[in-house]
Amino acid sequence: MSKTLPLFLAGPILRRTTKTEISIWAVTSSPLVADFVLYETDSDTPFFRTSFNDQKQIQLGARCFVVFAHFTSVARSQDLPSHDHHADNNVSSFKTDTPLEYDILSQDQSLLSDIEGLLYSGEKRPTFIISTRAENIAHGSCRHPHHQCDDALVALDTKYDSLPIDERADMLIMSGDQIYADDVCGPMMYAIRETITKLGLYDQELDDETITHCSQLALNISPLYSRSDVLPKTNINHGLIKRLLKAGPEPIFSSRTTENHLISFNEFIAMYLLVWSPSLWAHMTLPNADAVTGLPDEHKQRWASEKNELHQFCAGLKQIRRLFAHIPVYMILDDHDITDDFNLTVGWERAVNESPFAQGIITNGMVGYFFCQGWGNDPDAFDDHFWETITQFSSAPTRKTLNEATQLIHHFERWHYTLPTKPKVVVLDTRTRRWRSESSNNKPSGLMDWESLMDFQQDVINADSVVVVSPAPMFGVKFIETLQRIVTMCGQPLATDSENWMAHPGSANALLNIFKHPKTPKNFVILSGDVHYSFSYDIRIRFRKGSPRIWQITCSGFRNQFPEPHLSIFEWFDRKLFWPESPLNIFTRRKRMRIERRRPDNGCPRYLVNKSAVGEVKLNPDGSPAKIGLLTGTGEKIAFTPCEEAPSESYVSSTDSMTRD
Repeated sequence: MSKTLPLFLAGPILRRTTKTEISIWAVTSSPLVADFVLYETDSDTPFFRTSFNDQKQIQLGARCFVVFAHFTSVARSQDLPSHDHHADNNVSSFKTDTPLEYDILSQDQSLLSDIEGLLYSGEKRPTFIISTRAENIAHGSCRHPHHQCDDALVALDTKYDSLPIDERADMLIMSGDQIYADDVCGPMMYAIRETITKLGLYDQELDDETITHCSQLALNISPLYSRSDVLPKTNINHGLIKRLLKAGPEPIFSSRTTENHLISFNEFIAMYLLVWSPSLWAHMTLPNADAVTGLPDEHKQRWASEKNELHQFCAGLKQIRRLFAHIPVYMILDDHDITDDFNLTVGWERAVNESPFAQGIITNGMVGYFFCQGWGNDPDAFDDHFWETITQFSSAPTRKTLNEATQLIHHFERWHYTLPTKPKVVVLDTRTRRWRSESSNNKPSGLMDWESLMDFQQDVINADSVVVVSPAPMFGVKFIETLQRIVTMCGQPLATDSENWMAHPGSANALLNIFKHPKTPKNFVILSGDVHYSFSYDIRIRFRKGSPRIWQITCSGFRNQFPEPHLSIFEWFDRKLFWPESPLNIFTRRKRMRIERRRPDNGCPRYLVNKSAVGEVKLNPDGSPAKIGLLTGTGEKIAFTPCEEAPSESYVSSTDSMTRD
């Protein structure tokens, strides 16, 4: 293996693209001194060329630079070389709905040509389309590196390698859990610490009595699988009985897999690099269990199993990089990007806010989210003050700059965003603006507060149709929601991730009122993930003349699945208690809405698909779904079809009804 790091450690990833802007994200081992160049297909003469010199490049270590390139149609660029006089840096808008090619040139030499496997068959350069439409959408969530299933994004890339560019999706929407910060396997943590060393990522001061610097998290000091002992604890969520018994402090972070929980900012950055790119994996070797310093015997078999799953995950990273370089990618956070049950209850938030160490971990995760996800969704959302505060922290991560970043992140309210497509795409932040319970520390917060729901209403009002991205399904499996409600009544909301739209009366009623508003869109397509299984519903509001048509389309996960036989049992109970043929349906049906379930055409009688998959949705011109389907990690196509129609190889129209409650 070469000791010299490649220039591109991750990326390039194509982010927000509209007729006036093209956003490129990458991480490089040295400053990117090059030009961004656009071509029409079958042309070697660029029509747009501008320098990366004017773009933000933030250094995070001796050999780590994050590139935030936001190119506008009226370019703020340096003078072109004389031989590129055909390129126009002042185009009024970029060409839309037509194939384009791009390159990154240094002294007229392509830097992308050094990235193995970046191009699809027959390409000279990466190709993409700036689409004014959102009629062909790929979507999903939950990509767990060491889960025992196939990576559906790899299957999507394989599919696109044999498709014409105009048959690829207009965009890829990743609706949460791009990383699992709270569930890091041993070999991944080993690679993260190796990455920190190889890139010389800056050491960070931590606000904790025991761990004062992130360098103390090195594996020769803090062994693998030992983080649960050092993570912060609290007494805030103790109930009456625990207080009477004077129970000891309990972990603030509720995940049951915190043995290698990410803590420092550089760990979050390193993990993003390792789950999106093969570059750094080519420069390290995961040892066998016997060669891992300080690894107890009881964890050696676990290490071997996790190492095997991680090798399979890494085998697809070349294709993940290729996919992200060819299609506009949009993201929004969910809990595992930071930690499990992030902001689920008021008690959880209070516990975090009263622990400087816990608060610092959350800030590190959120700043990592901004660097690797949040920026590219809407670069204009971040003003000079935001950049100044974040840059000061990332260049000198001291307690002072960490506290300043915490205050900034805590009050920032623009993680949500919209896309100016037809239909309009509205992406919701359901994590940082919660509707907090006023009656109990242990009651689940609403996924969005009143102000954010009113912002949502303003985003959709007067539109004919809209695509809404909600990380958690707005309309879920009724039995599972009921089970979560029962567990919450017992005072344990964290035990079952009791966060669904109907769990909080305020947010549930506000949401339904938005759907009932007379100026609301006629067609709502809701794309969700989170739950680790896939399904599709047609929904109508009862007792409303001219009710909007609503489709809840859920796909999860990219590389994750719900544990069996639990899901089969839950669906069986759902049928017996809540379906039309159940005698109890008269008591349990949703009083204000009608739910029609769609059947997957995979030959299984179940309506929930428990396979790793990426969702594929095609819309009619009026914004209603024409096709609703899945592409599984094994390459299988599944369509959600009316039960009276025979299964077919291709996706079918989704306008007919299904089982109703």
